[in-house]
Amino acid sequence: MADGFSRDWDDAYSNGPHIPGGAEYPARWQAEAAAHRETMRATGRMREGLAYGAGARARYDLFLPEGTPRGLAVFVHGGFWMRFDKSSWSHLAKGPLAHGFAVAVPSYDLCPQVRIGEIARQVAAAIGAAATEVSGSIHLAGHSAGGHLVTQMIVEATPLAEALRRRLRKVVSISGLHDLRPLLKTAMNATLRLDLAEARAQSAALQEPRPGVDLTCWVGAGERPEFVRQNALLANVWTGFDVLVERVEEAGRHHFDVVEGLAEPGHALTGKLLGL
Repeated sequence: MADGFSRDWDDAYSNGPHIPGGAEYPARWQAEAAAHRETMRATGRMREGLAYGAGARARYDLFLPEGTPRGLAVFVHGGFWMRFDKSSWSHLAKGPLAHGFAVAVPSYDLCPQVRIGEIARQVAAAIGAAATEVSGSIHLAGHSAGGHLVTQMIVEATPLAEALRRRLRKVVSISGLHDLRPLLKTAMNATLRLDLAEARAQSAALQEPRPGVDLTCWVGAGERPEFVRQNALLANVWTGFDVLVERVEEAGRHHFDVVEGLAEPGHALTGKLLGL
């Protein structure tokens, strides 16, 4: 590998070319998510396209379990803050639903129309809106850029309202990005429009956590080395604060299939998110 001065940062954050059949995953996610929405509509346990703000993408889907929810789980999607929406991830509600938790899956505005800090504020608003619909504890999971966004909910400068933070029981960052400064050296930054000040402000690893946080940093052991490094980074930096921090490297998983555990009620990822 090249040294740090000449490293190819675009390749370091490129997942698809390094995953066999990587180009097939988005269509698969769409199909599995659509099938789950159809099932939930048929049971009357889905509330679709609920507004949490004024914009066209300020919408979330709410999936309800049978009976009174035990609490609220929120899944925040990835896509480097530039791609995807809530429609590709509905099937990941299956695991929490089976344990009696309601699940909210929001969309948010994308770069370059907004900056990353604004996306974090939108995610906080989405959590707040869903929390008015479902009482009890709040559990957050996010994948890749979504992992960044959920960890931004638990830093000292969190955009999350204090009343919501008191209900927060667990955060799981899955393949999350916790130091955004390397992205300044990538081609994608033409879209992200990060400068050094914002990269620092939006990096959980450069901030202190709120006291009482319970965080798991989860990554596939077969992921690109940069994602494994980012996963370990936050767990290491936040160790020693008044928080519970755990690091997991799941064997046999890569960046595109590491989230699939959330669709399985008995998977360790589902159990970790819900505190089972």
